[in-house]
Amino acid sequence: MAEHIDPVSGTPTVVVDGLHVVYRVHTAGTGRGSAVSAFRRLVSRAPSPSVREVHAVKGVSFVAHRGEAIGLIGSNGSGKSTLLKAVAGLLPADRGRVFTQGQPSLLGVNAALLNDLTGERNVVLGGLAMGMTRAQVRERYDSIVDFSGINEKGDFVSLPMRTYSSGMAARLKFAIAAAKSHEVLMIDEALSTGDARFQHRSRQRIDELREEAGTVFLVSHNNRTITDTCDRALWLESGTLRMDGPAREVVAAYEESTGGKAP
Repeated sequence: MAEHIDPVSGTPTVVVDGLHVVYRVHTAGTGRGSAVSAFRRLVSRAPSPSVREVHAVKGVSFVAHRGEAIGLIGSNGSGKSTLLKAVAGLLPADRGRVFTQGQPSLLGVNAALLNDLTGERNVVLGGLAMGMTRAQVRERYDSIVDFSGINEKGDFVSLPMRTYSSGMAARLKFAIAAAKSHEVLMIDEALSTGDARFQHRSRQRIDELREEAGTVFLVSHNNRTITDTCDRALWLESGTLRMDGPAREVVAAYEESTGGKAP
């Protein structure tokens, strides 16, 4: 679980020190007689061969500071989302430590909103979950809906979330999260949807969050989004930190290594 930095310690908001994250993946038994084998393992207390370990993050270290926007790049399965979940305190460290200033907020395309409830109800519940009061939610409700753009082609906010496209849902999630200032906001692929106007508004809001003494982490498969939004980037590959530096330099090195191909 993430630990909290002493507020008087200065400008760092996140310190990741030699972090390792290991998944235990349970796979189904194979072959005839697997039930008998399972019984024998139970009696002998032997570990199950159906549990596979995945070393998703391997010895990653970095320090993030107030006002930074940090992009995370790398191929699929490189550990980007796992790293954010560990910083948010959602995954335990197998080894190493994570220290954070305040409570990090993780916004991903799979962030929990309730499909059977209307967009309106989800705005209220999402705002409360982000730490806003009911009065603050009421005050910011119209701006959240306007920011998301979900009502531009009809009164979608009054419809159940299950009727939304994945892009509409992602835009609403970001609009809810962006309505509140965060000491550490982590965005996992939520800006990959929407038109150019929404992406421009999103980048403007990220700049405002940084000016409000926040730190923003952004995962995106769109390298242009990283270079347009972030001043620093971390390149992860196979769970290791390959490069940490100015966003344009890190993205250029990554694209050179992949031949300019998308991950």
